Amino acid sequence: MIAQAAHCYKFFIDQTLKRPLYLSHYQRTLLLQFCRFKHLQLSNPILPTFFQAKNYLERVALVDQNGHFRYRDLLHYSAILSKKIKNTIGCTSNSCEGLRIAFLCENDLSYVVTKWATWMIGAAAVPLCKTHPVKEICYFIDNSKSSIVVISEEFKSLTEEIEQNTGVQTLLLSKDDYLHEYDPCQNYWLTECKELDRKFEEMLKINQFKNQPALVIYTSGTTGKPKGVVLTHGNLTAQIEAMIYSWGWTRNDVILHTLPLHHVHGIVNVLMTPFHCGATCVMLTKFDPQTVWSRLLNPVGANDGLRINLFMAVPTVYAKLIENYESNMRNNQEDMYMGKFVKNTCQNRIRLMVSGSASLPQPIMERWEEITGHRLLERYGMSEIGMALTNPLDGPRIPGSVGHPMPWVDVCIAKPNVYAKWGYDVIAQGNSSKTVVSPGMESEQGELYVRGPNVFSEYFQRPDAVKRSFTKDGWFKTGDTAIYENGVYSIMGRTSVDIIKSGGYKISALYVERHLLSHPQITDCAVIGLPDITWGQRIAAVLVLKEGADEMPLESLQRWAENLMPYYQVPTVVRYLKAMPRNAMGKVNKKDIFATVFPEFNRSSRTIR
Repeated sequence: MIAQAAHCYKFFIDQTLKRPLYLSHYQRTLLLQFCRFKHLQLSNPILPTFFQAKNYLERVALVDQNGHFRYRDLLHYSAILSKKIKNTIGCTSNSCEGLRIAFLCENDLSYVVTKWATWMIGAAAVPLCKTHPVKEICYFIDNSKSSIVVISEEFKSLTEEIEQNTGVQTLLLSKDDYLHEYDPCQNYWLTECKELDRKFEEMLKINQFKNQPALVIYTSGTTGKPKGVVLTHGNLTAQIEAMIYSWGWTRNDVILHTLPLHHVHGIVNVLMTPFHCGATCVMLTKFDPQTVWSRLLNPVGANDGLRINLFMAVPTVYAKLIENYESNMRNNQEDMYMGKFVKNTCQNRIRLMVSGSASLPQPIMERWEEITGHRLLERYGMSEIGMALTNPLDGPRIPGSVGHPMPWVDVCIAKPNVYAKWGYDVIAQGNSSKTVVSPGMESEQGELYVRGPNVFSEYFQRPDAVKRSFTKDGWFKTGDTAIYENGVYSIMGRTSVDIIKSGGYKISALYVERHLLSHPQITDCAVIGLPDITWGQRIAAVLVLKEGADEMPLESLQRWAENLMPYYQVPTVVRYLKAMPRNAMGKVNKKDIFATVFPEFNRSSRTIR
């Protein structure tokens, strides 16, 4: 027994201390923080996230409802599942490159293991959303031409319907596939996958992973039918390392994960980034305000000895946390002490809180800062580009702005000009070092363009959409209107939906929404443009009021709003809803609201802009 223990000890010392051919990302992060932006370079060659785990075998990678798991556990379970997937789809070669594997898993270890297993066989992962209706799930499976659908036990009841509607084979993932006990000396990846490991080392030498498809993520569908965004390992590495540098990630970080796992925010920002640098991710299967507060405030996490020091969420989550906090406070002496405890704990234990995926209303930002002492860091990104702009980690965070470009990202604010060489005029153009504004175009609005290694490779089997989405000289057209003013970038809204043209004025719907949300009775709102023969468009506000509040007459709302914004930005139409329909990422589909709340305009020959 002593000899066996000695063998195990030597085995793991050898693996842990084995000098890699490249710097660990913890070392890289320290170097980047030391060098700041000087000589800042991406990893070369590109390494898939699972391959980074070899640097952190004995560190805790993930904590979920099943327990806590080290990086070696993730490698072990993923390697075994990769063999099972290969056998199921009948892939006989070492690599299944060119194939796509769809998967529907719980927000826990099963998700990570399935994704890593997919990458180990060279295929691209197609994550499905557990809250989507089956019809939507089947659309993604069909559209991505997935070879198989891996389904965890929680969604076993959907297997038959998925197979019938898509004709694609399913593979049921049992808990034993990723929770079985094993002898650490018999770690499957470290003992049985040496040939595969050598193959990956050879691929690294020719940088083969850089252009290899890794993820197919479907857009929110706010501008049409959801499209499959194909991200390569090179795209993901650029996105991840930009965040590691910009937000100061190290292997000592512990992040709380409450987000859906079918969009960039949940997949890349909060799950892949910690794994890339040896940090720890604490996953909750669903968002629950009470549970989140408990985890944020507990100095040492319940039963796992880990302290949360990072949190990223959407504005809706922060609104729900504020609502939960206020419902538990009764303004007595005891609650005064509780309020101080919450603020002191968040200030002293948590180093960063980030908001994204939707515009952050200023009242939420201000109230959150009052409660926790944290001014939320707002950033800008989307499925096709990951994160492109961010407020600073250290420095002023201006409400309503998204700061500056992230490392390796170039941005441009442009306006169409059919006579220009590339079809547009540059209003402002910049990168992480500086922004240059064209003379005479200060404070002008235009469409935001993005370029860099972070930008996606293609829409899956949609070359027409790709062609429309890029300029002739290679800029990706985000479809968002932006402005560079007072040294920072701000997003004014979707070019087609959130910019309202009324009476010759260009009005930002998000700007109007921010003001409306400062009303004490309004908890949520959406501002859209309605077709109007005289004005071009009229400003309509769809409002959700606090519980028990009475609907306001339009004239009363207008009198209040005129004290905050120009008369031409004040809504002339108002409708009330009990709750605002939002998707899993907290986004409002304004085209759906237009169709359901204002059906009389659906018959108009003019459409919402």
